Parts: sequence; C-alpha cells; structure tokens
Amino acid sequence: QVYLVESGGGLVQAGDSLRLSCAASGRTFSSYSVSWFRQAPGKEREFVALISRGGDSTNYADSVKGRFTISRDKVKDTAYLQMNNLKPEDTGVYYCGAKYGSIGSTHRNGVDFWGKGTLVTVSS
Repeated sequence: QVYLVESGGGLVQAGDSLRLSCAASGRTFSSYSVSWFRQAPGKEREFVALISRGGDSTNYADSVKGRFTISRDKVKDTAYLQMNNLKPEDTGVYYCGAKYGSIGSTHRNGVDFWGKGTLVTVSS
C-alpha cells in the first residue's frame, strides 16, 4: 500500500502560480511512477502530467504544456506539480496517483493508488 497526501491547493487569480505537493508513505515510493490528474465539477478525471519512476521522463497533457512542471524528490518521497500562468479552466480537484513500475499512467484506470485530492480554484 502507498499512501498519498496532496497539498498546496487554494484560490488564486488567473495568471498566478501554485505548487502542489504529493507526499508518499508506505511502500517504497521510488518504485512507483507518479501521475497528476484533475477533475472539474461535472467532468471526468483527466490526465495532467506524469513522471517516471526514475524521474528522467515526463509527459504532459497538451492543455498544460509549457505552464506546468512535474518533479519528484526521492529523499523526501514527494512529488510536485508547479503550475504557472493558471487559467480558470485549470480549476478542479487535483489528484496524485502512483503506479508501480517505471512508466506512469495517462489513464485513471492505470493508477494503483490515489490520494484524496486538493482543490485548485482559479478566478478570472
């Protein structure tokens, strides 16, 4: 079991920045790839970004490329999502997900463990 706790969400204005954190405990976090997903009200959970187990490979949804950066700290067992130039359409609950293995998942069904999420609200 991997336990994930997200933090760092909040209410910001368009153009602002936020950094989300995903703190892990339980099994060896370094054995897992990490993905961030988000879910807006009334919509399905969608892929945002992923980072490989080794941290050497990343992937982003087209909607966030150039604005968001995913990273991980192996010493702290924590993953991050730096979000710059936020837009109202970025509003939603952001979830951290862990998938065992070297390659992360861009689909919610491929995630092994989830956190409970952190709310990001971007006002216009």
